Amino acid sequence: MSRLPAPKRREQLLDCAAELFAKNGYARATTAQLAKAAGVTEPIIYRHFDSKRDLFVALIERTGRETIQAWEKHLSDADDSAERLRRLIGDNPMVSERGRNAYRVILQAISETEDPVIHDALRNHIKSLHAFLVEELEVAQKDHKVTSRFSAEIIAWLLIHNGLGYGVLTAMGIANQGVDQNGVHIKDVIARLLVGRDRSESKGE
Repeated sequence: MSRLPAPKRREQLLDCAAELFAKNGYARATTAQLAKAAGVTEPIIYRHFDSKRDLFVALIERTGRETIQAWEKHLSDADDSAERLRRLIGDNPMVSERGRNAYRVILQAISETEDPVIHDALRNHIKSLHAFLVEELEVAQKDHKVTSRFSAEIIAWLLIHNGLGYGVLTAMGIANQGVDQNGVHIKDVIARLLVGRDRSESKGE
């Protein structure tokens, strides 16, 4: 067992937990299995997390932070608020390489929402993503890139609901969902409805 600085060990355990929970489900996975996957002993896990639940909450919190960090990086060189929204609409963390396992774990934990600690973590996770989207939409509305007929708050919920639906169907392995026979993707439809035509699109379209 190699020694790692405490912060790196914690991150390694979270990485292994995301993969293990995605494969076996949160309820069925054990800390013994996690220790084996991480190449450590169980007492090492409990040096960093009080319980499996504590580890799961930390995973939810980290996933939220990483999602927002990824969005900020992806948006950093966008030309304007409309382009920022187009990128957000196409950047679903539930199907990204980094976020796929963590979000599958979150979906599988629906049965755990009666646990108030887990419920609060999930609620705060969604609230943080919603707040980020609201801020982006409010800027786009001030720039007259998005209609102000509807509040930024409700449009943000629209984007979250659509993203969750697409992410769930992807996790279920539903082939060809979200795209029609012409190759038009649902994210392209939403982007067109919200912010109009991309400058890269043909004027004759």
